[in-house]
This record gives sequence, C-alpha cells and structure tokens, in this order.
Amino acid sequence: MIELYYSPSTASLVVHWLLIELDIPHALRRLDFDKREHKAPEYLAINPAGVVPALVIDGKPLLESAAITMHLADAYPAAGLAPALGSPERAAYYQWFVFMANTLQPAYRAWFYADEVMGAEHVDAVKARARERIEKGWEQVEAHLSANGPFLLGEKLSAADFMLTMLMRWSRNMPKPAHAWPTLAKHAATMKSRPAFKEVYAREGLSDWT
Repeated sequence: MIELYYSPSTASLVVHWLLIELDIPHALRRLDFDKREHKAPEYLAINPAGVVPALVIDGKPLLESAAITMHLADAYPAAGLAPALGSPERAAYYQWFVFMANTLQPAYRAWFYADEVMGAEHVDAVKARARERIEKGWEQVEAHLSANGPFLLGEKLSAADFMLTMLMRWSRNMPKPAHAWPTLAKHAATMKSRPAFKEVYAREGLSDWT
C-alpha cells in the first residue's frame, strides 16, 4: 500500500508525476494548506517538518522529494530511470540531485518565503540574493545541457530530469524564468510532452506553464 500526502503545485508534484509515470498503484491524501492540515498533529506524526511530500509505503513514511524520487527510480528498475550503481552515470546522477536539493531548492525557499530569512524589513535584499543564486544555477544547467544534453545524463532520460522540470516550473513567475534559457526551454518542452505530465496536471487541477 502506497499513500502520497501532497498539495497541488508543491514539492510533491515530482513524486505524484513519477507515481503516474511508473504506473505505481497509490492512494492520494491531499492536504489543504489554507486549513493548515500540513501542521495538524496527525500529519506531523508522519512528517515532523510539516511539509509535503510524504510517501507512506506499507506504513513507513519516506520524506524529501529528492529522496523519494531516487527511491522510486531504484524500486522500479524496468523503467530505466536510474543508472547502474557504481557507474560514472550514477555518480553524475547523485551530483545533479544534490545540486538541486542543496543549491536550487534552498534558494527557492528564500525567494518564496523571504520574510522567514531575515524578517520583513529585509525581504527585497533576500529575494535579490535568492534570484541571483537561482539564475546562476540555471546558467550552470544550461551550459551543461548545451554541451552534454538533451538530458542531464546525456542521451538517457533519468529521474533527475523529472526533478529538474519541477524546479523549472517553480520559476515560471520569476523575472527570468528557467525557460528563458533556450536549452532549458527545449528540455522543459520535451518533459512536458510526456503523457504522465499531462495526467498529473489534470489530477492536480493545474493549467499554467503548459
């Protein structure tokens, strides 16, 4: 039994997308952020951080979108979304996941919740620095894809590309979104053309960045 605790258009999107992509039977447990259901004691017992996603597999919760994404790719090897253990491709795979989790996601957190970093009086400065870090990150990925693409691991699609696409989507309303870079835009278009992407959009009721 697999259950996904999620909220539309959040970090749970990549997990929801992969569950569909891999045709994994699952139940959805939607959390209403406006009602602060993600901070309710029942959910905090599953994820003490009070954030999504949480993937509960046979009663055991697995947290963090990057970790869940990598686990699903490994647990369903027939899809070929994770390179072989010990291979150079696997090393690059780890590198890109850590880059996304350690560089891009914290910068996005600062952009979207700038007041949490240094208080309301420093929001503009925090957002400016976050934007700089995000755009520098996209420049790095653009250069890599231009030289080594079309995917993060070259010719082979991997779970890292799903995570990358979600993070590109997060920039859609920023002053310079990820799709402003031509190779990133091409990558995004390729990923968005996948049937599972269209299906997760339908299930979560999303209509932007199509």
